[in-house]
Amino acid sequence: MNQRLVDLYRHVAVHATADLEHEAAIELLLLVMMADRHITEAEVEEIRNISAESGWDSDTFSFDQYLGVASARVRAAISDHRVPALLDHIDTRITSSVLRSELFSAARDVAGVDRDLDSSEESLLGQIAARFD
Repeated sequence: MNQRLVDLYRHVAVHATADLEHEAAIELLLLVMMADRHITEAEVEEIRNISAESGWDSDTFSFDQYLGVASARVRAAISDHRVPALLDHIDTRITSSVLRSELFSAARDVAGVDRDLDSSEESLLGQIAARFD
């Protein structure tokens, strides 16, 4: 295959990895939601809307089915002070350059839903911008 095409498609998710990337993206957005330790239904709905509008739901992945697993994973990382490790794990699972470029904007949307951006959310958004923007 032409090397230019290989380089172009290197970071595009294929069907086999798309679900793993979408799981990681949901975890990242839930982390933003939980960063201030205040969870609102509007934030959950914003993440659900992002998932739906991005076309992440499929025959093999559903936001609603993954929500509980992802929430538990994020809560454990926060309570055990392992947020940097969770961010590292999320970072390694998202290889699609298109998804990576959309994540900071999505994270900012989730953080801004309640119209109250606190210092923990600002700090996390800075870390996400450095990794994904």
